[in-house]
Amino acid sequence: MQLFGIRTSLIKPKDDLVGIILDVTSRQKLIIDNGDLLMLASKIISTVQGRLMKFDTIIPSEKAKRLGEKYELAPRFVEVVLMEAERVYGGVSGALLTLKDGVLIPNAGVDQKNVPKGFVVLWPAAPHEVAENIRSEIIKRIGKNIGVLIVDSHVSPLRMGTTGLAIGIAGFNPVRDCRAERDLYGSELLLTRHDLADDLAGAAHLLMGETSGSMPAVLAKGAPISLSEELNPSSVLIEEKGCLFMNCFV
Repeated sequence: MQLFGIRTSLIKPKDDLVGIILDVTSRQKLIIDNGDLLMLASKIISTVQGRLMKFDTIIPSEKAKRLGEKYELAPRFVEVVLMEAERVYGGVSGALLTLKDGVLIPNAGVDQKNVPKGFVVLWPAAPHEVAENIRSEIIKRIGKNIGVLIVDSHVSPLRMGTTGLAIGIAGFNPVRDCRAERDLYGSELLLTRHDLADDLAGAAHLLMGETSGSMPAVLAKGAPISLSEELNPSSVLIEEKGCLFMNCFV
């Protein structure tokens, strides 16, 4: 697999994101082929959608004030998290552990990094649908059948630092079912499934970085994906009762 970073200027609300990506790849002499995978940072999706909130217009509730004091967070910031989260489990200094779109994520994806001063950015709305729209638009404009992945970062239990997370998936099967296959010693695998989407998101995250790199897109060639017109992007999710971590907390 080969990964090619796509460096852009600052993305603004209502920008033609597909047009920008195609223009930049053309100038980089980077050809998009059938079977490629285009991976996009979630923040540029949120920005194009206008998912920015002006910080000083937010009025914190009493609950936001209590949580802000307990976890050393600005009450206005906590209020936005409460608006976005499906559930808040607790937190540590500087972050709340929340459930958002079926994913455990700090602060419901709300972030103040790499956004204009005085604003916070929210997770993209309907990210799977957005990924499919981008894929369809690329097929329409250049006639290439590709996969699309929208990438954010998250943290893992008892691990320092962030890794990539797939939050929008289109055009390929995100999970490879390894059950009934055999290992090196001939034993049949009973539980194993391979989360291709998050593995690939991690590869993109490595190039995108977390600071001022201005590389919000990555094109992968030779990615181990199976393109599909019919897929269930939610197949990367499992119910709480079947989750090793969540079931331990019940």
